[in-house]
Amino acid sequence: MTAIKHALQRDIFTPNDERLLSIVNVCKAGKKKKNCFLCATVTTERPVQVKVVKVKKSDKGDFYKRQIAWALRDLAVVDAKDAIKENPEFDLHFEKIYKWVASSTAEKNAFISCIWKLNQRYLRKKIDFVNVSSQLLEELPKVTEESVPSGENQSVTGGDEEAVDEYQELNAREEQDIEIMMEGCECAISNAEAFAERLSRELQVLDGANIQSIMASEKQVNILMKLLDEALKEVDQIELKLSSYEEMLQSVKEQMDQISESNHLIHLSNTNNVKLLSEIEFLVNHMDLAKGHIKALQEGDLASSRGIEACTNAADALLQCMNVALRPGHDMLLAVKEQQQHFSELREQFARRLANHLNNVFVQQFTQALLQLYNRSYFLSVPGHDQSSTLAQHSVELTLPNHHPFHRDLLRYAKLMEWLKSTDYGKYEGLTKNYMDYLSRLYEREIKDFFEVAKIKMTGTTKESKKFATLPRKESAVKQETESLHGSSGKLTGSTSSLNKLSVQSSGNRRSQSSSLLDMGNMSASDLDVADRTKFDKIFEQVLSELEPLCLAEQDFISKFFKLQQHQSMPGSMTEAEDLDGGTLPRQHNSGAPLPVSSEKDMIRQMMIKIFRCIEPELNNLIALGDKIDSFNSLYMLVKMSHHVWTAQNVDPASFLSTTLGNVLVTIKRNFDKCISNQIRQMEEVKISKKSKVGILPFVTEFEEFAGLAESIFKNAERRGDLDKAYTKLIRGVFVNVEKVANESQKTPRDVVMMENFHHIFATLSRLKISCLEAEKKEAKQKYTDHLQSYVIYSLGQPLEKLNHFFEGVEARVAQGIREEEVSYQLAFNKQELRKVIKEYPGKEVKKGLDNLYKKVDKHLCEEENLLQVVWHSMQDEFIRQYKHFEGLIARCYPGSGVTMEFTIQDILDYCSSIAQSH
Repeated sequence: MTAIKHALQRDIFTPNDERLLSIVNVCKAGKKKKNCFLCATVTTERPVQVKVVKVKKSDKGDFYKRQIAWALRDLAVVDAKDAIKENPEFDLHFEKIYKWVASSTAEKNAFISCIWKLNQRYLRKKIDFVNVSSQLLEELPKVTEESVPSGENQSVTGGDEEAVDEYQELNAREEQDIEIMMEGCECAISNAEAFAERLSRELQVLDGANIQSIMASEKQVNILMKLLDEALKEVDQIELKLSSYEEMLQSVKEQMDQISESNHLIHLSNTNNVKLLSEIEFLVNHMDLAKGHIKALQEGDLASSRGIEACTNAADALLQCMNVALRPGHDMLLAVKEQQQHFSELREQFARRLANHLNNVFVQQFTQALLQLYNRSYFLSVPGHDQSSTLAQHSVELTLPNHHPFHRDLLRYAKLMEWLKSTDYGKYEGLTKNYMDYLSRLYEREIKDFFEVAKIKMTGTTKESKKFATLPRKESAVKQETESLHGSSGKLTGSTSSLNKLSVQSSGNRRSQSSSLLDMGNMSASDLDVADRTKFDKIFEQVLSELEPLCLAEQDFISKFFKLQQHQSMPGSMTEAEDLDGGTLPRQHNSGAPLPVSSEKDMIRQMMIKIFRCIEPELNNLIALGDKIDSFNSLYMLVKMSHHVWTAQNVDPASFLSTTLGNVLVTIKRNFDKCISNQIRQMEEVKISKKSKVGILPFVTEFEEFAGLAESIFKNAERRGDLDKAYTKLIRGVFVNVEKVANESQKTPRDVVMMENFHHIFATLSRLKISCLEAEKKEAKQKYTDHLQSYVIYSLGQPLEKLNHFFEGVEARVAQGIREEEVSYQLAFNKQELRKVIKEYPGKEVKKGLDNLYKKVDKHLCEEENLLQVVWHSMQDEFIRQYKHFEGLIARCYPGSGVTMEFTIQDILDYCSSIAQSH
């Protein structure tokens, strides 16, 4: 360790004018052991700087290098880990904690003791030594200036024997002085004893001179002591003056303290006054309602536009005052409590006045609408009036009353309704319920009258219009309604018994008319022409076109007037009307808290269902009537309703209109499916006459009519897929039942029934070009061709019967192995027998047989399909084929015999042409 210490002093610290006092070999705790040295050093120049330096070997290992240095004044704590047991670990707390493990406990203790000595000697800020044995620190001698090393062979470690024996290297100045002194003495190197004696003599001479010098300076010392005494007296006088000054300053200090305290109290008072003024200004600015606003809330005219605007501004100002965020402690002020109480009374008073006024507006608008409605119905109820002309005049315009003026007048109160919703939800809810009650009754009457006119226009009858004579007189009915509504307006939820009574009377009369219309005889589709169906289509489209803007306008008004959100899809759409008689809102919101957004959208839908609860039943009744008039009307209704549903869903899939029309569309689709099922059932129930020929079956003709009508209706329609499915069901039914009737036919041959009907089906499908029935069209053509060929073969049979039997025997002999040219040698089939058979079929007999065959075919075929010439031409071809077959057998089996038929192919063509022309 001593050699390492000398090497570090020489190579690292001497060039930096530093002296190495202590060294310890360490490694970092918890890591791979890489040894290094911690060195405690002091500088040789003043002021003295004490450092702890970390030194490590270079990577090559041939020299040491200085890595990092810390000033001892930055060292805060030295932690020896354990003051009792020997432990080589210790921590040094600089700007961060460094954990070390010494190579031995002795080295650690020596290093820590050196740090303690340097701290005591040079630092004012004392280092904390933790877990260091107090006994160790007590044994350490006090560090004095003499204990600091002054020579090359002395050490600050005091009692450390190793330090005493250490060699201390001279510095450069000491080396220079010694060299100068040795150069002056020749025997300094050769005779050390003589040199030492010389130095001793010179030292004695110097000591004697020093003593003489001290004795000679005694006089000067006495003078100096006298001067010092005088200086002490001056100091005493100065101290007395300073004491007096200090007393004076003390009194000044007390006065300044009093002034400072007074200034502090004044400043505190000013601060408190400023804060108090700020609080008062805050309360006055935010909780003071102008007199004009108070007057508007108490007496403002809610009927004029200017008054409504003034009340709206006053209500907003009141709401701002009531909703101001008070600072802590404001609610404990009596003035604030009184002002809040005043605001609450104003709010209650104005909310009550606003609710009563709006309820009166509802009643007034309802009364006006009733007058308009009764004016329209009154012309139909005048005794002795020409009912037919009246209906003709008033049924031309199939329109619903326009509620836009009512909406426009009410929308002026939209902001006030929003204020009422946020301040008094109970009254807001009451107004909502009253509005629904009034509007539901009004719309029920308007819509039912509208649908009655539509039904009359559809049926074209007027005798049912006499039911209007049972309506109450206009004046008395309106008066009764108005009195009932005004009686209930004071409480917002008053009795509506008279309104219900009148509603029951009028609805009962309408139901009687509706039932009478539906009880009319079921009209066959054949009794209606295209104009009637077009008329129905236009009326149905007009009904939907009137209902759609009415619902959309009312829904938009409800959203704006009652401040409800509407343009957001709901999680699920309602397909059935909800029971809203017990209230308009969910029960959990009756406490007065505003609804969340999702509940507001649900509220719009519920209000629309309550207001227009009669639309879906009336549409279903109208659909039932149209279906009863003509089952094919379901096609028109399916197309029109599908288009309106598609349009409504594009706007809002969860809206009342979309849901209601969707429900009605389901009913129409069921009627359409029922129409298809009825047609199939009618096919199955067809009975044919046993005495007359079948011809084209009625359901084949009906399918042609249905397909032609459907193609014209469903052109560019959204629900083409429903029609394609119906086509598939119908054509299958037609095919099956045509074959069924053909099998049951007794008068007309089966092949004729199949041939004619499938020919008609094929012609229909070819003309209409229905893409989904291409396979059925090919099948119909194949069936027609097959049964035509079968009928021709069956009907033609064997016109030359004996000749045919003869050649069948010839073919049988050939089949048995007899050569064709040897058949003539058979006794039963020789040339004489052949000639006998041929003589029995002269041209005259052949023509007679063909004429009988033509008459027979004519009896079998119907005139509608006009297939007689086609069948006759096919029979002609079949007969010629048989003739050529006979000629071929004669040529092969009787060669050179000269036997021929008594008529030629040209004769056959002439016979057939002559017979066809004669009939």
